[in-house]
Amino acid sequence: MPLDAIPVVVVHSATNQIGDNAVLSGNAPVLLHEIAELTRKLLDSGESSAIDLRALPLTPADLDWLREALGQGQVAATLEAEGESTLSETICPGVWWVTHHNENGAVASEFIEVTFVPELLKAHPDDVRIGLEHLDLLISDLSNDSVST
Repeated sequence: MPLDAIPVVVVHSATNQIGDNAVLSGNAPVLLHEIAELTRKLLDSGESSAIDLRALPLTPADLDWLREALGQGQVAATLEAEGESTLSETICPGVWWVTHHNENGAVASEFIEVTFVPELLKAHPDDVRIGLEHLDLLISDLSNDSVST
């Protein structure tokens, strides 16, 4: 019998089907175990980790399930640099959902970062130096204003 004569039928179990067309692959719950292990590592060693969600075999339904399971925490930040980036802490402190969009608004990358503070939110030393220069100018202006009055 030739291969093209063999009928192929894809069957999804009812437990993996949500909505009309959304199918869970089963990979998202496994990912929760990985996130828990990375969180243990963060607490034990202080070492941050990241999971590239776009590099994993996750369906859109998996991503929705994972986002709902992790929930929305109390801290969120939006950055504008060659497209918008959003960093949202989940209900699990130290577990961040990070999404980078390109200039057209399409999702360019998506990560789960397990860290106390995402590196992207930390001020670069050069930026802090510029900020200090600005503060010094403000203080200098205050001194000049008080001398002239």
